Amino acid sequence: LKERTMRFWLDGLEVFFPYPHIYPEQYAYMLSLKRSLDAKGPCVLEMPSGTGKTVSLLSLITSYQLAHPEIGKLIYCSRTVGEIDKVVEELRKVIKYRNSELASDKNNSPLYVP
Repeated sequence: LKERTMRFWLDGLEVFFPYPHIYPEQYAYMLSLKRSLDAKGPCVLEMPSGTGKTVSLLSLITSYQLAHPEIGKLIYCSRTVGEIDKVVEELRKVIKYRNSELASDKNNSPLYVP
């Protein structure tokens, strides 16, 4: 049985979110981050521990990079290697979900354009 996941539009951007539910705080976080990226300006966002900041950030940024390849790399900084390991694991999950969705689009639509 395949775990349900979410694919949705946020302010004109298709976002690939590898979990079946998104909290209102995560949606608001992603919307603020997207608007900062659109404005090419700085962004400071804060959410309490355990609210899904990492997956929200990675889902939004990787979706934004897909739509805007000219923006370049994501640089993620953390205090410890252990924290980075968790981020890399989450990033793999986000990318795997996105790639499976895009492959499904390609296989199911005769009008698919990458």
